[in-house]
Amino acid sequence: MNRTLPLFPLKLVAFPYQNLNLHVFEPRYKDLISDCIENKSTFAIPSYVKNKVEYGTEMEIREVTKKYEDGKYDIKTRGKRIIKVLDMENPYQSKKYAIGAIEEIPNKNNGDVLLKEEIYEAVQEMYDLVEVDNRQLSMDFQIFDIAHQIGLSQEAEYELIQITEERQRQRFVLDHLKVLLPKLRDVQRAKELIQMNGHFRKYNPPQEF
Repeated sequence: MNRTLPLFPLKLVAFPYQNLNLHVFEPRYKDLISDCIENKSTFAIPSYVKNKVEYGTEMEIREVTKKYEDGKYDIKTRGKRIIKVLDMENPYQSKKYAIGAIEEIPNKNNGDVLLKEEIYEAVQEMYDLVEVDNRQLSMDFQIFDIAHQIGLSQEAEYELIQITEERQRQRFVLDHLKVLLPKLRDVQRAKELIQMNGHFRKYNPPQEF
């Protein structure tokens, strides 16, 4: 389905179902948010990652936590779905901001239970290695729920939002974790060796001597 949305490009990747707090201070985007509030409409955050505006996420405004006297906003938003910007006019007619024709990218929720369990165990180990509190991770997660918490680069996050099937996203994340975990284990071993330096240790000599 093709339609138009106001565009708020940012150098980040927003995911569907993600809560994102924004402090809006630029004049054109203050107008954009004001119009969305007045019209009870959504807007899009295209990810300005590769010096172009293409893939991003449609966002809904959940709450205006503060409106400043000079028109700035503190808002709470939440991602709805992945979109692709097909065309845009910047600025749009009498507006200060851009509006673009967008395509809604379909999402196939076909996650694999075994892949999910493998990812869960890998993420738990990663959190243990980096000493991060992992109590919020539960087995009912989707990949978009954890995408910001597993050490993906911004470019990798941008690749992730272009994947339209949960099972493919699972494989993408699992491949990333299989590369990351050995590096973290090496760091942990180095850390343990550094901590042991200067302490008495028991050494077993080789049997042939």
